[in-house]
Amino acid sequence: MPRLLIVKTGDAFDDVVRDHGDFEALFRDRLAPACGEFTLEVYDARHDGTLPTLTANDALVITGSHAMVSDAEPWSEALKPWLREARELGVAMFGVCYGHQLMAAAFGGDSGYHPAGRETGTHQVRLTEAGRRDGLLGALPEAFPAQLTHAQSVLQAPPGAEVLAVNDHDPFQALRYGANQWSVQFHPEFTPAVMRAYLRHQYAGLAEQGRDPESLLTAVSPTPEATSLLARFCTRLSNLDGPA
Repeated sequence: MPRLLIVKTGDAFDDVVRDHGDFEALFRDRLAPACGEFTLEVYDARHDGTLPTLTANDALVITGSHAMVSDAEPWSEALKPWLREARELGVAMFGVCYGHQLMAAAFGGDSGYHPAGRETGTHQVRLTEAGRRDGLLGALPEAFPAQLTHAQSVLQAPPGAEVLAVNDHDPFQALRYGANQWSVQFHPEFTPAVMRAYLRHQYAGLAEQGRDPESLLTAVSPTPEATSLLARFCTRLSNLDGPA
């Protein structure tokens, strides 16, 4: 069977892991129902040593992390040439949050701290014209809610990348790098309960910055359109060679 490799780049907070599962479990919950033709495996980029050898039939999902891409940790830097080789092979990829920023940096863009600070909570994301035409994101409404928590962003998209989604905070909410490779800043794997748990961890810091954490908690809502992208990615894996 072909392999879908979940590339784990960090751990969730202890209470999130206890109550909802770590990042790889959140992705498994979304991917498994639609990925029956694939063997789901996890590779922890921080601890598992030698990077896996890939074939064109493999697919990657790169998780979020509490680490920062701009810190250039050795395990993270080692992923960049590996991702470039994977793209040259035509390996299908879907990066999320840290994975989004890492893919952009690996392919020639720039990722770092957003000048406006952290974006967190449930917020609207809008498709661009390219996004409305895209074979993965194009089935979504023109505007949809998504769960977000990030201090760093893609600051400059790689040459040739298509910008598929934006919002008022971030001009690079979703990117496409080729026929088989996408990434998003938002978290399609997060449930509302996970988003609320993250906001509770961030509560004091948000208040110190003059933000209203109570209103952010109240505004958390389901994000079925964003969540659907992981299952849609799985169902497209056998048909990713075309231009759409």
